[in-house]
Amino acid sequence: MFRRSSQDAPADAPLIELDASARPEAEAKKGRPTPKRSEAEASRRGRAYVPQDRKEAAKAARDERSAARERQRLALLRGDEAGLPARDRGPVRRFARDYIDSRFTAAEWFLPLAVIVLVLNVLPNPSLKDISLLIWLIMIVLIVLHSVLLSMGLRKQLAQRFPEKNTKGTVAYALMRSLQMRRLRLPKPQVKRGQKS
Repeated sequence: MFRRSSQDAPADAPLIELDASARPEAEAKKGRPTPKRSEAEASRRGRAYVPQDRKEAAKAARDERSAARERQRLALLRGDEAGLPARDRGPVRRFARDYIDSRFTAAEWFLPLAVIVLVLNVLPNPSLKDISLLIWLIMIVLIVLHSVLLSMGLRKQLAQRFPEKNTKGTVAYALMRSLQMRRLRLPKPQVKRGQKS
């Protein structure tokens, strides 16, 4: 009823034919065959796996965190620079670790001496309690003096070796490392005692 018949069109109307280059973008050839539906779905599934429920998503996140912690732990044990946490990474921090690890420090004896002091303090003999107090006082004074000397030496070395690098926080990092017993330090010491750093 409302259709236009071919008889209504003028007889001399020209036919317009478009080149391939003049086609709009939507009609332009894409240069590859259309993938099958099964291939497209497999590709989409491979790109982004979104868990269906909250429990599955939480389990996947937990597994990922656990794997990251394990990689970091192994890097700390091996001293692998690429896997270390950000606070331990870089040549400045490595130098600070080597500087502390190559020396005997008074602070690393803090824990064993603290245990001895506690044991002596528990005993009922008053003279042993006085000895434990004296040991405690000597230990604290030695740790403070040695830490001051270590920090002065480390600051001087950092200024000489890394004049253009940011060394903020490195001395505190090194002093915290010196408080730990050598065997328990992480990342593991890479130099022997007495070795030049």
